[in-house]
Amino acid sequence: MHHSPVDSPTRSPAPRTAARAAAVLGVCSVLLLVLVAIRWHPLIAVDRDISRTTHRWAVDETGLTHAFRILTDWVWDPLTMRLACAAAVVWLVWRRAAWWTALWLAATVALGALLQQGLKAAVDRPRPVWRDPVDSAHYASFPSGHAMTATIVCGLLLWLLHRHGPGRALWRTATAVALVSVAGVGLTRVWLGVHWTSDVLGGWLLGAMVVALAVAAHRRWQP
Repeated sequence: MHHSPVDSPTRSPAPRTAARAAAVLGVCSVLLLVLVAIRWHPLIAVDRDISRTTHRWAVDETGLTHAFRILTDWVWDPLTMRLACAAAVVWLVWRRAAWWTALWLAATVALGALLQQGLKAAVDRPRPVWRDPVDSAHYASFPSGHAMTATIVCGLLLWLLHRHGPGRALWRTATAVALVSVAGVGLTRVWLGVHWTSDVLGGWLLGAMVVALAVAAHRRWQP
């Protein structure tokens, strides 16, 4: 069965579609960022209610909390995600014909990390504070770096796999793994009490926006 190469334009969404998606995601991201920055009371109240509930569960369910710490620190953490991206970059370079896509992939992940750190410094939102914490984290709270990195890396790798024309079983497996990873890392960050729910939502929105912009750029400027 013939598979289309990674740098082939077949099966890829049109640049305009990706650009429209990026615009919608960007508007939603900016709106959420503004609400967080001005500490909009309804949003803050929902964040606190959810965090109090999940923290109580985390303290009571020690076994599940330990499992979530392993997942968030070793399986779905930003370093693991970036290593997966690096492996994909090496594979693309090894293929030689896909050097431009390899550069695009590495640059997108790097720019996503810079955007994430820049927003953390600009918003400077405090993390949740507990008398009996079950985990700890550094830097500011918004957006969630774990959620944003997982969304960017899983989104880009899934898009590249789709361009390669995978079989049905492989595609369904990869999609399931990506969805579980992105949703799961967000859940663990809230459960462990190191992020507010809106931090995770912000990470998902910003990560999806970066993926949509990257896809539009790849389709527009691919040699």
